[in-house]
Amino acid sequence: MANPRLKEKYQKEIIPALKEKFQYSSIMEVPKITKICVNKGIGAAVADKKLVDIGVEELTDITGQKAVPTMSKKSISNFKLRDGMPIGAKVTLRGDRMYEFMDRLMAVALPRVRDFRGISDKGFDGRGNYTLGVKEQIIFPEISIDKVNQISGMDITFVTTANSDEESYELLKAFGMPFVGKN
Repeated sequence: MANPRLKEKYQKEIIPALKEKFQYSSIMEVPKITKICVNKGIGAAVADKKLVDIGVEELTDITGQKAVPTMSKKSISNFKLRDGMPIGAKVTLRGDRMYEFMDRLMAVALPRVRDFRGISDKGFDGRGNYTLGVKEQIIFPEISIDKVNQISGMDITFVTTANSDEESYELLKAFGMPFVGKN
């Protein structure tokens, strides 16, 4: 199998550019994306257990890797939630699958968002990680609109080795993340 396009871009273009911009003494200091976590909370799953299975199946189709259901950590009586009940789905992508998913997200899925002007640059956590919320799962071409009975969103978190938000921002921008505003 060939190397993913973004992996080659990182090695050939992004590493030298960031090394020069931030004056790193070694290429090992250049930040990289270690993993991408895709989480989907399914609040209605308290009443209907099948919704979690559908959510797991959709995440598996979108990412190309088997998703796992997430369980509640404690009971909350107001939400009719008990400890250990399935309430969502998650996938953690690393390596080539991570680069493939990131490529599909930027090139195909995000441009399909209605009234898309770019993604917010306010999703950084202070430690170099970036989280992006997607309101509809139907922006991914792997999801057939005919089969969807409920539109739901998901959170996509990019975990990087960057020490600051500025380094992480420059890394993601170099990959081609369509940030709105300061471009």
